[in-house]
Amino acid sequence: MILMLCGTGDARELALALSSRGLPLLASVVTASAADRLEEAGIRTRTGRLEMQGMITLLQEGNYRAVVDGSHPFALEAHANAIQAAAALGLPYFRYERRRLAFDSHPKLIPVHSYEEAALAAKVIKGSVMLTTGGKTLEVFAQVLLGDPEVRLTVRLLPCLENIEKCLRLGIEQRNIIALQGPFSREMNVAMFRHYGTQVMITKESGAEGSVDEKLRAALDMGLYVILITRPQLLFDGAGGVYNSFDELADAVQAGLAERPE
Repeated sequence: MILMLCGTGDARELALALSSRGLPLLASVVTASAADRLEEAGIRTRTGRLEMQGMITLLQEGNYRAVVDGSHPFALEAHANAIQAAAALGLPYFRYERRRLAFDSHPKLIPVHSYEEAALAAKVIKGSVMLTTGGKTLEVFAQVLLGDPEVRLTVRLLPCLENIEKCLRLGIEQRNIIALQGPFSREMNVAMFRHYGTQVMITKESGAEGSVDEKLRAALDMGLYVILITRPQLLFDGAGGVYNSFDELADAVQAGLAERPE
């Protein structure tokens, strides 16, 4: 049995690819909606966040033989917990990582290395700022940008109750909350930028599957500043490996399990 962390839409496709090879797995997801989509596809799931000790207990009790990490590229805590839990039990760890996008230099493209650096860069530029990095780090941007009379902060995030409540609690006005489920086409991005008079767009380098390219190109072609939070690095050198394609990862998992008889 494989424990797979699923945190993106493409992780669902990876789970199906593994299952189609006859590899039994349990998909661990955070939300009930994600669980529903996987269950509809015939993938068994568990719901709720997993800390490292909880993951170790789950792996032990279920006699799991491998961990597959399909969580979001920016989910450093989830990656670290999975790596440590697998290592504690001597299990191989396989991570799917979206291919990075290569961006040409552009005078209005501003790469940064953290959410804090992104917020400070937006405060220097000022104007109408559209934040598209989700709700998890919303406090960082609210603290720096809200209250500045020269900044209008609009946030684009998933339409879940937790996100809306967080926005209102931080003081983000209802008219500046865009609660929509992506991915969004180039045309949709252009329409939103125009509607909100966006001058600065903040995004993460999540890879092609995260639709970063569409909104980034649309923003730059419109003459907007783009603050791009570069993808963090988390090195791994144990049993398993990091892969950029479903087939390569599935091949590696099959080979790894063949070397570890039950």
